[in-house]
Amino acid sequence: MKNTDQSEKMRISFDLDEVLFVSPKTHKTEKALPFPFNKIYKERLRLGTPELINELQKLGYEVWVYTSSFRSEKYIKSLFRLYHVKFDGIVNAQRHIREVQGNNKNILPQKLPSKYRISLHIDDESIVCSLGRQYGYNTYQLEAQDDEWKEKILTRAEQIRNMPI
Repeated sequence: MKNTDQSEKMRISFDLDEVLFVSPKTHKTEKALPFPFNKIYKERLRLGTPELINELQKLGYEVWVYTSSFRSEKYIKSLFRLYHVKFDGIVNAQRHIREVQGNNKNILPQKLPSKYRISLHIDDESIVCSLGRQYGYNTYQLEAQDDEWKEKILTRAEQIRNMPI
């Protein structure tokens, strides 16, 4: 039986550093923002990021950021708005500490996508990806420059969306 409940969209989250934010020395990137925005937002987006996020949303997915960085939600929203991207949710380090770790005596992983009903998390860190099975979320590990990264993520998202429940 396929997961066909359309009342709740499948959630996908992306890490920022080394996933959506990459160095132009090692990755193909979107054009730098025009002045003065390039002075405020120094990060460079992986080539195809706006296209992929907008495509996922058109296909009926919710797209979130789940980052262990302390960038503010306002900063993240403002930067991506300049690329015509609007996220459905953002979990940064402050929110994770407040809502996930809280007063828990046991140290929890730096990211816990299942806490936010995120079905697929894209990250570059092998430890985050390796903990997926244990903590109830699927992952896609994105590493070096890959011209087919968007297609691979779209394929992985469809595989998970069509998994029997």
